[in-house]
Amino acid sequence: MQFIKKTSSSRPNSIFKLGLKVSLGLGAIIIIIVLLNQIDFPAPNKEIEKIVPNEKLKVVK
Repeated sequence: MQFIKKTSSSRPNSIFKLGLKVSLGLGAIIIIIVLLNQIDFPAPNKEIEKIVPNEKLKVVK
């Protein structure tokens, strides 16, 4: 009798591994989003408005 080595993994096992990798990736992304939402970034206190006079505008064709 000859020994035959099975080189491919079984189908349910590979589906489980793929599902585990996808869930870990999504979990990491969700954790990063939650942590970024907890950081209080400073916002400007007043609106920034700059009026550009018409004299400085040039028409380019």
